[in-house]
Amino acid sequence: MLSTGEYFQGRSLNQKTNFNLVLFKNHMLKKFIITLSAIAVLVVGLGAVKVAQIKEMSSQSHERPVTSVTTAEARAESWQPVINSIATLAPVQGVTISADADGALVKVLVENGAAVRAGDLLMEIDSTVESAQLRAAEAQLALALLNSKRAAELMGKDTISQSELDQTTAQLNQAEANVAALKATIEKKTVRAPFDGRIGIRSVNLGQYVSRGQALVPLQKLDTLYVNFNIPQRLLPLLSIGQKVGVKIDAFNGTAFDATITAINSEVDSATRNISVQATLANPEEKLRPGMFAQVEVGLAAGEPQIVLPATSIAYAPYGNSVFIVEKMKGKDGVEYLGARQQFIKTGATKGDLIAIESGVKPGEQVVSSGVFKLRSNMPVQVNNTVLPANNPAPKPANT
Repeated sequence: MLSTGEYFQGRSLNQKTNFNLVLFKNHMLKKFIITLSAIAVLVVGLGAVKVAQIKEMSSQSHERPVTSVTTAEARAESWQPVINSIATLAPVQGVTISADADGALVKVLVENGAAVRAGDLLMEIDSTVESAQLRAAEAQLALALLNSKRAAELMGKDTISQSELDQTTAQLNQAEANVAALKATIEKKTVRAPFDGRIGIRSVNLGQYVSRGQALVPLQKLDTLYVNFNIPQRLLPLLSIGQKVGVKIDAFNGTAFDATITAINSEVDSATRNISVQATLANPEEKLRPGMFAQVEVGLAAGEPQIVLPATSIAYAPYGNSVFIVEKMKGKDGVEYLGARQQFIKTGATKGDLIAIESGVKPGEQVVSSGVFKLRSNMPVQVNNTVLPANNPAPKPANT
């Protein structure tokens, strides 16, 4: 074999250049093949890793995620059903005292908010003219009385005729009527309390001219009040005279006042199909005032026991309300797990934070009480009752 030097001996420069070019191309081709092989090995390696990851994720996707929830035991309770309604307090006796005659207000004898008795003098309207006319009428009456006595004596002596006696008697009667009319006019200008009660804030001031019929001051009897409310006609058979009513007013932080039904209207409102009911409420300390807004609860006879759950257990939906019952389940692979089964229900009355379930739940079943919005039927769950939602039949939320 010839060496490179021997091979190039006796050859031209071009032949030498072509030979070197062939050697360079062979060298580059080898490098390219090596590089391509390395890239192929790298791609295959990365693909194998990715396939392993996908297989791992696929195996994990078959495992259901576990959701943490709280539970409450469904229990049977006997609730006393109630009728709820909105009411307004009204006075048993209450008026706005008005002027019965024209004139200037010359005396105000009572302070705003004072307690008064029936017949107490409250105000006086100027009656000086009527008083002067009364004195003149009383003088005429005295003269008519003397003339009548004198005529009666003369008649006994047959000195005057019967017609003259009749005339003096008529004059006496007319004088008496004039005096009575003026006294009545003066009395109309004297404003008195028609019953025991408490004065409100007067709407007139001393010296003001008042007209007949003008409002002067309100007067309310506050020791007893009416509670007026309406109920649907279908509930009428459940009410009776003497039935107890609980009255709550927000001004007293929901304190319940006891009242008794004393009247039920004799007709039903044809527009609303409601009937008016009136209860009487004792108010000896005068805490309550007419016109107050109130909420009433009429207690009825206790009904059958019913299933009770926290209101937070209900999943409300247009197609029906439901709850999730926690129980042991088996997956497709036969492995047992703790899951939540969706159960459609029919809800009933509410009481505070509780709600009655008319159908769909049995006593003793464990029902999800919080976290229902993130559940689906047959999902695995983990019960954590460290912190429970409100479950009070008579809650007292903070006044914010």
